[in-house]
Order: sequence, then C-alpha cells, then structure tokens
Amino acid sequence: QVQVVESGGGLVQAGGSLRLSCAASGSIVSTNVMGWYRQSPGKQRELVATITRAGSTDYADSVKGRFTISRDNTKNMVYLQMNSLKPEDTAVYYCRYTYGLYGVWGQGTQVTVSS
Repeated sequence: QVQVVESGGGLVQAGGSLRLSCAASGSIVSTNVMGWYRQSPGKQRELVATITRAGSTDYADSVKGRFTISRDNTKNMVYLQMNSLKPEDTAVYYCRYTYGLYGVWGQGTQVTVSS
C-alpha cells in the first residue's frame, strides 16, 4: 500500500506563485511515475504534469512555461512550482502515485487564484 499526502495550497492573487508538495509513503516501488492533476467545480479531473523517477516530465499545454514539476527520490517527494497563476488555475490539486496499473490519489489541496 502507498499513501500520498499533498500540502501547500492556498489563496493567491493572479500573477502570484505557490508551491505544492506531495509526500509518498508505504511500499514505494522505485520505477514509479508521480503526477499532479486538478479538478475545478463542474469539470473533469485533468492532468497538470507528470514526472518519472528518471526526471522525464510532461505538462498540460495550459501550464507549460508557468508550472514546474520536480521530485526528490531520496525523500519520496514531488513538488509543483506554480508561477504566473491565473484565476482559471483555481482548482483542487491532487497528487497521484502510479506504478503500472496501480495508482493512488491524495486527498487534494485547494488552490484559489483571485483576480
């Protein structure tokens, strides 16, 4: 079993920055993929960014150039640095641990960007 816990959400003005953190614990498999997803009211959950253990990254077009995903494999931590935030970035942000067909979601952290 793996557990993931997010932290770092909050309220920020448009143009501001936030850094989200995700801690994974339990039976971690080294060759995992970690990712950040988000869900706004009335919308489906969408991919924000993913990162492999080797550091390969993938981003949604809407966040490219503004968000940066990173990880610390020694601590089983994943981070999402969010810059130049926009009101449309407002959502609950979820961390996800994936290994093969096995995946675990965190409880989510709210990010609110005011205009």
